[in-house]
Amino acid sequence: MKMTTLSLASAVLLATAGSSFAVDPPVAANTFRAKEVLGTKILIRNNTAVGTVDDIVFDDAGNLDYLIVATGDNRLITVPWDAAKFDLAKKTATLNITPEVYKTIPTYTPTTYPQFYTPAYRTTVYKTYGLTPRELRRLERRIP
Repeated sequence: MKMTTLSLASAVLLATAGSSFAVDPPVAANTFRAKEVLGTKILIRNNTAVGTVDDIVFDDAGNLDYLIVATGDNRLITVPWDAAKFDLAKKTATLNITPEVYKTIPTYTPTTYPQFYTPAYRTTVYKTYGLTPRELRRLERRIP
């Protein structure tokens, strides 16, 4: 009898474990999964579509730092994570920039990625979106 109970329990455990791979587990509010973000349509003001999220970049501490957006013409742009406001139900993210500002964003190709963490590049990218890089925000807080 004990052997049957263990076998039944094992079967239930295996069946449950197997089904967990077929259904995505729920995630807490204000959290994102990479597969939800990749492929998201990027919009700028006036709901103008400019591309889709092609990749994400983490810093060496594991913080999500940038979205890499493919513009559809073999060009890529870098978007700071904090610049995007996501609507995962619609699979979109909006950037609060005008079409005029968008035209000034430096682009690159899949074979010529920039040096994401050089101070000049980082400051330029964040400034384009009206943001301050994380390390500069920490420094600003320390200055009396």
